[in-house]
Amino acid sequence: MQTLALRPGARITVIAEEWHNAFCVVTRGRVRLELRDGEPGPVLGPDAAFWLRGTGVRALHNPCRRTARVRVITPPGSRALTE
Repeated sequence: MQTLALRPGARITVIAEEWHNAFCVVTRGRVRLELRDGEPGPVLGPDAAFWLRGTGVRALHNPCRRTARVRVITPPGSRALTE
């Protein structure tokens, strides 16, 4: 399990091979899901949970002025995430 800290305006690319089985929970702040077609996706707040498998998400973006945190849970044996 990892916790990602997204500073204000930060963007983390979702690499499909690394995030394939990732289950994420926003624990602080707000996170916008950026979709693969370039369109902005929903903005999720604290306690929002989401799978990345098959969702078409290409990045996580913090649209706010405060640091956001996302807990990323992957099954044992999965590749570690990179930032």
